[in-house]
Amino acid sequence: MTVDTSSAPVVTDTPQQRMALAKEASRATAQLTSDDKRSALHAIADALVASAPAIIAANQEDLERGRDNGLTTGLLDRLRLDDARIAGLASAVREVAALGDPVGQVVGGHRMPNGVALEQVRVPFGVVGVIYEARPNVTVDIAALALRSGNAVVLRGGSAARSSNTVLVEVMRSALDSAGITAEAIQTVDDFGRDGAHAMMRGRGFIDVLIPRGSASLIETVVTESTVPVIETGAGVVHIVLDESAPDDWARDIVVNAKVQRPSVCNAVETVLVLRSAAERLVPNVVEALVAQGVTVHGDAVVEELVPGVVPATEEDWATEYLSLDVSMKVVDTLDEALAHIRRYSTGHTESIITTDSRNAERFLAEVDSAVVMANASTRFTDGGEFGFGAEVGISTQKLHTRGPMGLSELTSTKWLARGSGQTRA
Repeated sequence: MTVDTSSAPVVTDTPQQRMALAKEASRATAQLTSDDKRSALHAIADALVASAPAIIAANQEDLERGRDNGLTTGLLDRLRLDDARIAGLASAVREVAALGDPVGQVVGGHRMPNGVALEQVRVPFGVVGVIYEARPNVTVDIAALALRSGNAVVLRGGSAARSSNTVLVEVMRSALDSAGITAEAIQTVDDFGRDGAHAMMRGRGFIDVLIPRGSASLIETVVTESTVPVIETGAGVVHIVLDESAPDDWARDIVVNAKVQRPSVCNAVETVLVLRSAAERLVPNVVEALVAQGVTVHGDAVVEELVPGVVPATEEDWATEYLSLDVSMKVVDTLDEALAHIRRYSTGHTESIITTDSRNAERFLAEVDSAVVMANASTRFTDGGEFGFGAEVGISTQKLHTRGPMGLSELTSTKWLARGSGQTRA
């Protein structure tokens, strides 16, 4: 299929002009009906499938350039698009279309003693800016979620995915145009390079909220340099604790799933903590299962004694988000020590405990201060799609304005409506 570029952004303008176009478009998207937004999303999904050959060809350019530039296996996996992944993106867009529209939902309200009726309702943010890297799926997920929640979007997807993102944005803008919705609701500043990202971080008055997704250094840069309100999506130094009552099969299967099912994502486990009373029983079996799947285990001295041949763990390992088939493993004396380790090294993303002791499970759920805390489940479930959001904006590791996987309602704010009948304040 030949991609229609008539709706592509003009390269000769400026980031500020693009953001201004998005701001203007946001006034129109905020007024769209739920059916309008649903139809537009189905048009985008259909266009993605129809344009798969062009998208894959552009993606191959990115993959070849990435290999030449030494991108890690994990980043190359995040970057890769094929027919199945494009079909998955289209399916996720359709799932977003099927979700309830958050705009106009009543959050609360009451009638004042003087008779004025107050109502708090959800409204779009306006313009959502997202800075990310090597993740072309984010281009589609964010645009779909932003549109369904009545927002316009400005994207900076990074140089690693620039060919893929260029085509994806063109396809989506063309689909909006065909649905009778302004294509200016989806903007990219990729062609401005770092200047585009810097303009977004200084885009007060144009961008209402900025969301970084990517490496710890990218997130830190956006958080510290932005004058626009930021929702921080943190790196994932994710932990699983195996306590003394953990069943052998649960421990093995959950740890392997959490590491191997897709190691390049932020909810993959990076550190396994094993209580000493269960170490002799659990460590050999878990390590054997991990190694059988190609995982390199970085173990402390006790793990080395139990399973000779593991890579000796260093202090750096406990703070590392590998995003690869690597995992660190440490034996701790007590649940208190496990909790202390998590407090020190966790990035506040996701932690899980494997146990049949309900007291330990409830203590873990209550005391661990992360966005998602689990008992007896794989950390891979920390995901907008798995949580029923259709897709996700990201996983917020901060406490304001939201925390955990972000879906439609997290892309809205609220406003108060007051309906009176001539009341004045004394």
